[in-house]
Order: sequence, then C-alpha cells, then structure tokens
Amino acid sequence: MSGPASGPELRRRRARRSGLTGRRAEWLAILWLSAKGYRLLERRFGGKGGEIDLVMKRGRTIVFVEVKARGRLEDALGAVTAEKRRLVERRVRQWLALNPWAEGCDLRADAVFLAPWRRPRHVPAAFGLVL
Repeated sequence: MSGPASGPELRRRRARRSGLTGRRAEWLAILWLSAKGYRLLERRFGGKGGEIDLVMKRGRTIVFVEVKARGRLEDALGAVTAEKRRLVERRVRQWLALNPWAEGCDLRADAVFLAPWRRPRHVPAAFGLVL
C-alpha cells in the first residue's frame, strides 16, 4: 500500500504542472501581444541554461519577452531576477548570431506578467540589454 506521492514522483508532478502553466502563460502572452500588433518570431529559444520565452517583432523592433505567471500579480512582477536577466542576454546574443537579418533593428527586453483573474501586464523595456 502506498501513501501520498513523495520525493522524485512529487517533483515530477510539480514540474509537469509548472510546465503546463508556463506554456499556457506563454500562449496568453502571445495573444495579448498579438492584439497589440506584435508578431511571433520564435517561442522558447534556447534550452538548458536558460531560454527566451518569446521573440516578437513589431515594426523595426525585435522584442525578447520574459513571461511570468504567478498566483498573484505582485509575485509575478518580482519574478525576473538578475540571474534570469543575464541568461536572457546570453540567449539574445545567440539569437542575433543566428539571425543576421535583425542587424539594424531596435532591440528590447520586455516582460509580460500574468495572474489568475487579472489582465496581463505588459512592461516594455522591463530590463535593459547589455550586449
């Protein structure tokens, strides 16, 4: 007879739920930004060691978007850490190396914060890019 999930199984369940929440949040952010005139170029660029959630374009501006979903909007707003910013900058450099057509475009790092029953909050230039 087995009891409640423990150890590795519990971690797998939480990771799976977190992954589903993250994908759902990304789709909501795509819809929100698309309604504002942005066009999706790439989703989940990168991999181990960090990824860019969304790469969007509007006019001559390419926007690298970090999406954060939390139970409360206030918690989401504080979820972009300095370490996450460094990882995003590293991935932006990689993305630019693979997309030379983007040279000469304006670059920006935005964030979209989501919480249940709240409007998404899009923060343009949420953090600066140091390239």
